[in-house]
Amino acid sequence: MNPSLPQVTRVYQNHHLDSLRWNAFTPREDDIIIATSYKSGTTWMQTIVLNLIFADKAAPNILGTSRWLDSRANPIAETIKLFEAQQHRRAIKTHLPLDGLPFFPDLKYIVVGRDGRDVFMSLWNHYKNYTPEGYARFNDAPNRVGGPVPQCPDDIRIFYHNWIDRGWFDWDSEGYPFWSNFRHTQTWWNFRHLPNILFVHFNDLLKDLNSEVKRIANFLEISVTGAQLADVVEAATFKTMKRNADQIYPDAATSLQGGAQTFINEGTNRRWESFLGEEEIQLYEDAVARELTLECALWLEFGRWQDQRG
Repeated sequence: MNPSLPQVTRVYQNHHLDSLRWNAFTPREDDIIIATSYKSGTTWMQTIVLNLIFADKAAPNILGTSRWLDSRANPIAETIKLFEAQQHRRAIKTHLPLDGLPFFPDLKYIVVGRDGRDVFMSLWNHYKNYTPEGYARFNDAPNRVGGPVPQCPDDIRIFYHNWIDRGWFDWDSEGYPFWSNFRHTQTWWNFRHLPNILFVHFNDLLKDLNSEVKRIANFLEISVTGAQLADVVEAATFKTMKRNADQIYPDAATSLQGGAQTFINEGTNRRWESFLGEEEIQLYEDAVARELTLECALWLEFGRWQDQRG
């Protein structure tokens, strides 16, 4: 083992995750790994990457192409078979912290981050709309480790206090009942110096989608013409993604009330300002100070353009 590279030191297994599923994965040298904690722009990045891979062609369905490998919801044999059958360049989704994910030096990793308060608001929209089938998809999947996904509370503040000040895993102190948001980002941030890891922020995608798509294409070593770039940017606008929501998430109606229109929600930030009081803000700041280095905290809140934060 090379101690200067990330190492697997933890196993993540709960109602949603099973990090051991990666043991069945055989990488290809041009694979792309899209990594987020959750609700940070995962689907947005998958849309960008698949449209870059399939420039001049119709990008395939995300869920049927860029599958979440560490999710327990689909049998691992089925997921591996899907990836092994792909002849094109592959894009694999993960929600694992880097201390639970095998690291391959030849692969490209794109880490997407977002202000934790905006993550929370998006997660609330997702969690509160779980259908009975949505709960069953994870809770009833074979070989679950630990308890089931608890029912979402009716009160957003109850959910917030649990999420910001309680962990699901013994080593986490926030993220309940899922997994850590802040510590996830920090595990990746610790290796941001590696040339095959790219950090992309939700704010920067909102601010200048065109420049960020070009930066992503350059990182992936994908050459695109001006017209191709424009097409990728158009496909990745929130308006287009909202219009194509049923194609992006065709099975959403079985998991979420409101279906794909709930999954592709608003694509905006700072909705938390309407409900977070002084106590909630302090809990947030305490969690940031507890889990993140200063540089990582600044990036996660503001993105690359910290000098423009005003």
